[in-house]
Amino acid sequence: MMQSLKYWLAEHPSIVNFRWSHTQSFGSTWSFLFAAIAVYIVAVITLHSFLSLILSKSRRIPLGPIPAIHSLSVSLISAVIFVGILYSAAAEIRDTRWFWRRTKTISTPFQWFLCFPLGTRPSGRVFFWSYVFYLSRFLHLFRTFFTILRHRKLTFFHLFNQSILLWMSFLWLEFSQSFQVLAILLATLLYSVVYGYRFWTAIGLPSACFPFVVNCQVVLLACNLISHFGVLFLHFLKGGCNGMGAWGFNSILNGVILILFLNFYVKMHLRKKNVEDIDGNSNSSSSSSSSSSSAHGCSRSDIKFE
Repeated sequence: MMQSLKYWLAEHPSIVNFRWSHTQSFGSTWSFLFAAIAVYIVAVITLHSFLSLILSKSRRIPLGPIPAIHSLSVSLISAVIFVGILYSAAAEIRDTRWFWRRTKTISTPFQWFLCFPLGTRPSGRVFFWSYVFYLSRFLHLFRTFFTILRHRKLTFFHLFNQSILLWMSFLWLEFSQSFQVLAILLATLLYSVVYGYRFWTAIGLPSACFPFVVNCQVVLLACNLISHFGVLFLHFLKGGCNGMGAWGFNSILNGVILILFLNFYVKMHLRKKNVEDIDGNSNSSSSSSSSSSSAHGCSRSDIKFE
């Protein structure tokens, strides 16, 4: 069973012989990327503006099981990418150790996860799964439309974050950027858990009594920040990592996302603190009602991060 899984996820000829090509890989051109992001932004803003004109903000459009199916699909696809790139990374480490000794850029598997040797081309197993990850980012974009239809809510952070993550996954492939294997492992592990949790709550099962999704996002950002310092350290210590120009640009974009997210996180905790202060100053009757509500669903403390 394990050998069969390894073959289909890491040793199949279409995976081993994969090559990122502008003529052979779907969505691999700069024009496609710019057009896709532009269409996404225009469609989202148009839908939000149209619904704001014809419907009240409290009016929700029922979507049935579609969001739950979407969350389950993203969770399962992310889990497959995680396992696939993990097996593929192990195979690539096994097959390319000889090249490490020639380049003297890296000497351990952990260093390879952070720093590709100079001259690395976007071909082979890990870049196949990087390409699948890039394509999966388009599936994530649908969540923006679900949020608008259900909550009539559109924030600059959400729009910017989704667009930039699509852009960054393209740059990983285009410039064979270092650190992408570890970044994909961290991201797909997070997505499989977060979207699994969203599926769990979408089908009516109880939610966590704390902002689960936001806390997962904090963990991911913290791991990425630490890893970026590791890449920079290896780049200067070992004589260079591949794709550092793209890495520098992505680092700036990650910094902007981090600032926007921290702004959101602080506002969320201030909002939660204000709710707790109001609860503390309410009369005994309303306090009893609030306690009953918290005991059943923890709805007040479960602030969602879309």
